[in-house]
Amino acid sequence: MFHDLDETLKAMLDDAAAPTELRAADVSFDTPDKDYKPTEATVNLFLHEVTENRSLRDEARVLARAGDVYTSRLPSLRVDCTYLATAWSSQAGGLRAAEEHRLLGLALQWLSRFPVVDERFLRGSLKTPPQPYPLPAVVAQTQEGRSIGEFWSALGVSPRPAFPLTVTVALEPYDEVEELPLVQEVHLRSTLVDHPVLRGVLFDKSLAPVPAAAVSVVETGAQATSGPDGEFVVPGLEFGTYTLTVRASGRPDEQVAVTFAADHQTQTVVLSGP
Repeated sequence: MFHDLDETLKAMLDDAAAPTELRAADVSFDTPDKDYKPTEATVNLFLHEVTENRSLRDEARVLARAGDVYTSRLPSLRVDCTYLATAWSSQAGGLRAAEEHRLLGLALQWLSRFPVVDERFLRGSLKTPPQPYPLPAVVAQTQEGRSIGEFWSALGVSPRPAFPLTVTVALEPYDEVEELPLVQEVHLRSTLVDHPVLRGVLFDKSLAPVPAAAVSVVETGAQATSGPDGEFVVPGLEFGTYTLTVRASGRPDEQVAVTFAADHQTQTVVLSGP
């Protein structure tokens, strides 16, 4: 992925609309330490920090329709990739400084045109499959409390003009995808608070309705029979917790605990047997 991001940034700097001097410069991703001595005008983009962007973290699962099912997966990981941009010249004395400053200024001006990386620049895994989000790019902004001098000290070289470039990419570290059936029908069943009635719907493990099943309330002996859509009604009960015994042809008897309340008058019962 990082190699593909390198190639993407190189494509941005090599674009036909970029300044001529910028396009003519070499683009390097090497570490600009004391041994780094390019032999031609070079824009160096050194990837020195990779951190999760927690402000863009999304805890919600991602739902997508695929034919007759919905897929559910964990959200993408958003990662900030921060480069340090510097310009290098092979000339000497004042000519070197002039060329480096000019080249660095052109790079800053050009990259600032793209608050979001244009899709035409994307390479490799950043292009196929497509990124789930656009790639924001932030130029010349440092984190509070950070000093660029500390960076050069760590490399053991004298400080030089530079600016940071941060591109946020999405990673897909999770390969677990859950498939959910497409909702075929929605049934609305009304209830009355003043005249409560225990209602329920019987389903088997495949969520198909279970018709003609005998439903009895263990605590009161009240009985009902489920209809073609698996629905049953037991009137005359007080609010409370009850145990229902379900007897259906070709299935073992099952007992299910339900809580009957003013705001919970309709029960969905999924039988566990075959």
